[in-house]
Amino acid sequence: MKKSFIILFVSVLMISCKQEIKSEDIAKLNGYWEIEKVVFEKGEEKNYGMNESFDYFEIKNNKGLRKKVMPQFDGTFLTSDSFENVTVRFDGEKTFLDYKTAYAKWSEEIIAISDKEFVAKNKENKEYHYKKAGPINLLKDGEKTK
Repeated sequence: MKKSFIILFVSVLMISCKQEIKSEDIAKLNGYWEIEKVVFEKGEEKNYGMNESFDYFEIKNNKGLRKKVMPQFDGTFLTSDSFENVTVRFDGEKTFLDYKTAYAKWSEEIIAISDKEFVAKNKENKEYHYKKAGPINLLKDGEKTK
């Protein structure tokens, strides 16, 4: 009985501590994001070490795009012509990213966002945890990348 109470208390605490996403928080999405881990519905985690690609977001007035980019050793990024249109949708106390391509539509709920971290959850209850990323420059002996 005591364990059940503790689990219930922790669950209520976690639900009540959910970050309220405001419209001004959406600007924090702009830039490069590297996935750190995925947390599955039953609590299992898949951690990512070094990633070959980052997600690049560019959103203005709640509309924009998400694109996969590949960092290069000289601080540049390789990109392709493919991207996903993104629309930010506020629905009550929840905030969603609605994605659309020529082939599919899907949504992810924004669970948390800050200048350094971003968490989104899809309809399968998988949580995607990202950290802010930037250019990598290994070829110019520490010279700063623009």
